Parts: sequence; C-alpha cells; structure tokens
Amino acid sequence: MRLFFVIPSAVLLITAFSGCVTMKQFDALQSDFDALERKSQMLTLSNQDSEIDRRELSGRLAVLTAAQKALAADTARLGQQITHLAGDLERLRELNDVLTSESSSKMAAINEENRALLEDLSRVRRELQSQEDALNALSRDLEQRQVELADRSKRVEELEGLLAARDAAAEALRSQLAEALLGFANRGLTVEQRNGKVYVSLEAQLLFPSGSTRINPDGQQALRDLAAVISTQDQLEIIVEGHTDTDQLSSATIPRNNWELSVLRSTAVIDILTQSGVAPEALAASGRSEYHPVDEEDKARNRRIEIIIAPNLDPLFDLIRLPE
Repeated sequence: MRLFFVIPSAVLLITAFSGCVTMKQFDALQSDFDALERKSQMLTLSNQDSEIDRRELSGRLAVLTAAQKALAADTARLGQQITHLAGDLERLRELNDVLTSESSSKMAAINEENRALLEDLSRVRRELQSQEDALNALSRDLEQRQVELADRSKRVEELEGLLAARDAAAEALRSQLAEALLGFANRGLTVEQRNGKVYVSLEAQLLFPSGSTRINPDGQQALRDLAAVISTQDQLEIIVEGHTDTDQLSSATIPRNNWELSVLRSTAVIDILTQSGVAPEALAASGRSEYHPVDEEDKARNRRIEIIIAPNLDPLFDLIRLPE
C-alpha cells in the first residue's frame, strides 16, 4: 500500500521537472494528487480496519478453533459415554426383562397365596359365624332351660310341700284310724302309713267265716268304726283288696275259685262301708287271689282284706305334668 502512494508522487515530480506545465495542469495534477492522497488515507484507514477485523477474526477463529476442538473432545467423550450408556441400557433392559419375568411369577404366586388366604379367611369367617350362631342358639337354649329349671324348681318346691302335706294328712288319718280301731288291734287288724297312704289290713278271721263272703258282726263293727273316720275326710281314694291263701277253692256255685272269693269279699266290705256313710265314688274293689302273700309260712295272714286309703292325687299329677 505504501508503494502505491509513492508512485503517484514520483510521477508528479517527474512530470513537473520534465517540462514546463501550466498552472492549470499543475492544479489538475495537484487536485489528482490530493484526491489520491485522500484515497490513500482512506485505503490506509480501510487497511487498518481490515487488519483490525482480520485480527478480530483471527482471534475469533482461534477461539472457535479451540471451541471446536473442545466440542470435538466433548463429542468424542459423549460418544464414548453414549456407547457405555447404550451398553448399560441394554443390560438394564435385559435385567428389566428378567425382573419383569420374575416379578410376574412372584406376583402370580402372591396372587395365588392371597387367593388362598382370602379363601381361608372366608372359611374362618363362616366357621366363626356358624360357631357364633351355635353359641347364640346355646345361649337361648340355656336361657330357656334356666327358665324351665326355675319353673321346675318352683314345681318341685310345691310338690315337696304337697307331699309333705300329704304325708302329714296320711299320718293324721292313720292316727285317727288306729285310735278308732284300737279295740281290734290284737284281733288281726293293723294300721300303717307308707308313702303317703294308709294301709288298713284286716285278717279274714276277723271278718269272714271260713270260705264265706258274709261278714260276721265283729267284722261289721270294725268296718263301721273305720267308716266313721274316713267318711268325714274329703278327697280320698279308697281301694279295697281281697286276698286269699294258696288253698284252692273249687265249687260249682259262686264263689267258684279263689279269684271270685277275693273279689266277693272285697265287694262285701264295700257294701258295709257305703252303708256306713262312705261315698261310693271314692271306693274301688279288687281281688288279688293268692298271688300277693305277706307271709309264705302263715296262711292266716295271707287271708286278708287290705283297705288302701290315699288322698286324691290329681293336684300332684297336675303339678308334675310339665308342659311339652
């Protein structure tokens, strides 16, 4: 660029000294020279700007080159990392597949175990409900039984009271009869109280001649004395039983055998009792022949009339007849 500016100046000098020039030519040359000078200055300035730009560009190029190298290095490093990461990713995928498979198997096993546990829980709940229902049923049954037991206890107390009253009444009746029949005590007549009943036993010799069904006067008197006591009692049940010994009676007329003899003697006693004021509806006649002896060795004791006197047991039967 400096060579470019020197050349116009030399040309101008050569021209000036080589011949005469006019002022006009000189001015023109001077004007050209000034123009060239200005242009040279502008070029110089432009060159300086270009140099500055070049230096800036060189600096930027160096920066960019360094950046490019750094980027290349980073790219290489990142490429290696990507390669490693791709390998890791593949391994992770394989591991995920394995874990997924194992997880599916474990989940299936867990689901099966949960299903079994739910079934067991449901079964246990059903069993507990069944046991609770059974327990409630037992509780209701126990409450019902407790009510029934309380009712039975009350009935037992009432029954014991009635039995005690029955025994007391029977003992009182026995005492009255023993006193009323005291005159016949040594003549084959006994009075006992057993199980709430009074048993008056009269040997046949006190009442009947041998083989007869007709009652003799002493026997009639004993029966009237007995009737005088029991006719004043209410709610009595009286059974008259005829008994014979084992000697067989055989006759073409009545009584034909021991059965008929025992029954007829029983009804004969009932006739005296009803005539003496005992209510007929309280009486029952029966004959037992020789089949209920009191002494196998003493036939005289076996030939007897037993009068069994008992209170009416309907209240007792009503009491012990429990509801179904």
